[in-house]
Amino acid sequence: MIQDIKYIIESLLFIAEEPLTIDRIKKVLNLAESKEIRDALKDLADEYETRQGGFFLREVAGGYQLRTRPEYTEWIKRLIQPKPYRLSKAALETLAIVAYKQPVIRSDIEHIRGVDCGGVLRVLLEHRLIRSLGRKEISGRPLIYATTKQFLQVFDLKDLKDLPTPKEIEALGDFSSEESPPKPFSAPATPVANDEQNTEQNT
Repeated sequence: MIQDIKYIIESLLFIAEEPLTIDRIKKVLNLAESKEIRDALKDLADEYETRQGGFFLREVAGGYQLRTRPEYTEWIKRLIQPKPYRLSKAALETLAIVAYKQPVIRSDIEHIRGVDCGGVLRVLLEHRLIRSLGRKEISGRPLIYATTKQFLQVFDLKDLKDLPTPKEIEALGDFSSEESPPKPFSAPATPVANDEQNTEQNT
């Protein structure tokens, strides 16, 4: 058994920009058993709740992440001043379809919405809320879409089993990078490569 395993894990959580899975922690620690890691995480979570300090341990997107408490958001904003961005109603509707129908292709999304979705899909790709899984082996070989870990983090979900209803997703109206996971507070959107954009336009 590794000595001070709890505090080693705490250090890893502190520097990690994304939720850490049990398997990821196990690989870093090399000799640690999964049960030891889970016990250490539970001890940390209990300590944070007892102390009621500025952050807590959250299970999200299939892993664990240190998060700042919502009641201190005002002061965090003063420090980091994140640039907000919004999703349109069309983008939220499209995101809901991808979330509940995944894996799904563009033509299926457009059949449900009744309108072209190329531009909306690019926006969701840029915000890293959806990703391409590859191509479906049918005529035209269209791209296949699914949600990402970023999607789980933004909507504070452990995994896809915790998905809210489509109405609950659309009721959120909009969100900003300020409401994204506290670490990182304001992750920049990853640009979509030009060749992927061109492929999407021709799909």
